[in-house]
Amino acid sequence: MDSERSNQSEPPPSVVALDSAQIRVLAHPLRARLLIALRSDGPATATRLAQALGTNTGATSYHLRQLADAGLVVEEPDLGAGRQRWWRAAHQFSSWRSTDFADDPDALAAADWLYRHAIRLHADLTERWVTEQHTYPAEWRDAANFSDVLLRLDPPQLRQLNDELHAVIDRYRHAVPAVDGMDLPEPGDGTEQVLLYLHSFPVRGPIPLAGGVEENGERG
Repeated sequence: MDSERSNQSEPPPSVVALDSAQIRVLAHPLRARLLIALRSDGPATATRLAQALGTNTGATSYHLRQLADAGLVVEEPDLGAGRQRWWRAAHQFSSWRSTDFADDPDALAAADWLYRHAIRLHADLTERWVTEQHTYPAEWRDAANFSDVLLRLDPPQLRQLNDELHAVIDRYRHAVPAVDGMDLPEPGDGTEQVLLYLHSFPVRGPIPLAGGVEENGERG
């Protein structure tokens, strides 16, 4: 999975290139959900996270410590009061490639688990949008997009395509919330958090397409 690239006109986003130990720690259902919650919603206590994720505080505290030991979350002492411990994500994004773990079967299995976990999460959130889209104003429904495109490329072309797409995304980097959760857009300012998926990989065999498809650059 490619790392997010920084916009040269803004401070670079905080990206962690997961090593073998970190990816093994993160390949766990609750730990993955905890990190996503901290990155999306900002700092929180174990109690708040447990309530939000429907789990118990003890398990949440344990897995937060596991993430902290791996350097993926850190304590936020300025927010704590008494024995209350606040946690925040140490980075905005994770980066890894399966080829990085070719000599570590456990890390490679963890990377595969994270890919599958992400795919399931993407599917769930996409279905949520389909269900809830009619609660949004028409301008949001018109602006949203779902499409798939079939191209014939070689590996260098695929890499160039991804680099160019990321360069476009970089121009909108200002829309990403700060990792400390303090710069989230204010309600009523006309913005929403927008989730952008980017998948690109070779496919063999029959290919079911959703529509709005281009093949070899031509509209089908």
